Amino acid sequence: MSKHDQPNKLLRRNHRLYLGSNHELQTRPWLKKFLVVALMLVFIVGAYGFRLYSQASHAWNNSYVGNGKPSAAIAARKPVTILLLGIDTGGLGRKDRGNSDTIIVATINPQTKKTLLMSVPRDTLAKIYRAEDGTHTTQKVNAAYRLGRAPGAKATVQKLLNISIDHYLTVDFHSLPKVVDAVGGIEVDSPFKFRCAGIDFKKGKQQINGKQSLAYARMRYNDPRGDYGRQYRQRQVITAIVKKALSLNTLPNISQVMGSLSSSMSTDLSMTDILALAQSYQDAAKKITSDHLQGHSLTIDQAAYEVMATKELQRASDKVRTYAGSEPETLENAETELNYLNKMRNNFSFANGDNQNYTIYNQEGMQYNPTQKADAALESGTISNY
Repeated sequence: MSKHDQPNKLLRRNHRLYLGSNHELQTRPWLKKFLVVALMLVFIVGAYGFRLYSQASHAWNNSYVGNGKPSAAIAARKPVTILLLGIDTGGLGRKDRGNSDTIIVATINPQTKKTLLMSVPRDTLAKIYRAEDGTHTTQKVNAAYRLGRAPGAKATVQKLLNISIDHYLTVDFHSLPKVVDAVGGIEVDSPFKFRCAGIDFKKGKQQINGKQSLAYARMRYNDPRGDYGRQYRQRQVITAIVKKALSLNTLPNISQVMGSLSSSMSTDLSMTDILALAQSYQDAAKKITSDHLQGHSLTIDQAAYEVMATKELQRASDKVRTYAGSEPETLENAETELNYLNKMRNNFSFANGDNQNYTIYNQEGMQYNPTQKADAALESGTISNY
């Protein structure tokens, strides 16, 4: 029996996946709730109109980090793709560790009147790009924000899926209860009965308030699908908030909510962009499709990772590009190249299950040397997909 066929073999890695201390980079058992705020704020203005402009613009401008120019795509009413990043800061006395614990690609198409939410698991093995200098390393995808902030995360996800991302919005999860309460609560459809944070949730449809929504979106360990199940519930909460906000005729405390959120957000979307989205993209927010990248769980250096098969990356790329009105393209990037090299050199196959050897190679196609700098990760190439 070869070493690749041995059962229950943990996958080994040739270099550290993270920069910095190990304890700083341990996966959190809870997070990701905020982007709710993201899409909600993108569309909520449409429910209340320009009369809120003077009240909301100041709060929004406190979160704006763009170049002062309006979005060309939004001004032209073209499909727009926004990267939603959930950052776990401020809750329970925590300070920003820099990783984005929720990553969702939101594609809004006013022409087809459809919106797609595509989740990227935070543990996805990916080539991380630093937008400011073009350097890179191979780590979990959620490290992209720590290494290059929102522009770096944007560059990384664009390369991972071969898509164009127009804008980004980061939100802190602890804002969620205020948002849900501001719209008067939401309805969710729980796939099963569970208890989290002292709150009981029944199976099926139910009304929940802000505090309950946080528990509903954060539960992970009692979900048979683990983090994938949590991602599903988070997208469900986002959809419910957007639809509830659009159905309201008035929201007296919206300016107060936006004021409280101003310190929890960062975005390159201006208030002008938000108003334009609300006016021209509102119908697209009424039909939201939820999806996610489905990886293979591999243990590397005693840590859990999600490695995406080339076929799955291609599927997600095609879907996002189609929603954005672009033609699908054959995906060739660092991740598909790693898959190819592991197939050819290690006899690796995703069809053979998770207990296999998966190796990271450097830019020369050699096994990674721990003494090399982290930036010397695999350079994307033109090796064929399989």
